[in-house]
Amino acid sequence: MWMVTGGAGYIGSHVLRALRAGGEAVMVYDDLSTGSADRVPDGVPLVVGSVLDGAGLEAAMREHAVEGVLHIAAKKQVGESVEQPLHYYRENVAGLTTLLEAMAATGADRLVFSSSAAVYGMPDVDLVTEDTPCEPINPYGETKLIGEWLIRAAARAHGIRAAALRYFNVAGAASPELADAGVFNLIPMVFERLEAGKAPLIFGDTYPTPDGTCVRDFIHVSDIASAHLAAAVRLRDAEAGTMLTLNIGRGEGSSVRETVERIIKITGAAGAVPEVVDARPGDPARVVASADRIERQLGWSARYGLDVMIESAWHGWRLRHP
Repeated sequence: MWMVTGGAGYIGSHVLRALRAGGEAVMVYDDLSTGSADRVPDGVPLVVGSVLDGAGLEAAMREHAVEGVLHIAAKKQVGESVEQPLHYYRENVAGLTTLLEAMAATGADRLVFSSSAAVYGMPDVDLVTEDTPCEPINPYGETKLIGEWLIRAAARAHGIRAAALRYFNVAGAASPELADAGVFNLIPMVFERLEAGKAPLIFGDTYPTPDGTCVRDFIHVSDIASAHLAAAVRLRDAEAGTMLTLNIGRGEGSSVRETVERIIKITGAAGAVPEVVDARPGDPARVVASADRIERQLGWSARYGLDVMIESAWHGWRLRHP
């Protein structure tokens, strides 16, 4: 059985459904700090607990005969990580350490780790490959990179087969009730401004990009979920000590201005005009994935485009804000 930590959250609940659809047995371990038990389907065991609780992790893994873990539980807000670095290191690094200890104690030997493009920092390249130097610029990115180092060492020492999946900009929803409830990323931030009758904000328009705004690689959360399933299946046949490191993106960049204008069109807010404000410190001009390696190694590629992400996210927003 697979244990999905954070399986009651936005990304975790999509991964959970992809695994079930793929015929995998699953259970959820989540502290419900940002997730909701309503996202866990009937019939899927849910254990409420912290990844810092080693005894709780071991008990859950033994009770449900867990053989592998998809570790999605983490703190993930960049700004918050700058304000609360100790909290982020405790939850993301100490939590992963505790999980790996529980895996070693119980014999679970497969791990799919939710990493992030934040490990790259501000890469000055057209396409970010897995070999692009990792130079994170905030505590969140640091905790993800340290997590990868930690898993690699544990994989060698304990025979764990692992995959680190570096997400780019996650958006969209498989169904309205599974949409992101937070307002921390570009698309829901624009929804919130439009709903309040305010102009959507663009942070800076003097970047060295075609329209002067930042360029990002947006990836549908359902594509994120299918990549996790592909990685989980691949690890079954991998040698002990294997460590895969893979980008999850589309290899296609969309500028912030282009994205905001598409949101305005899709939501029907035709009269809205974006307002340009000061650039945010630390925002790289362009971060777009090379997805060649994951296609070669897992046979995976993204299916959904930006319009589908915006439309599905909008349906979820309307459900929460009728």
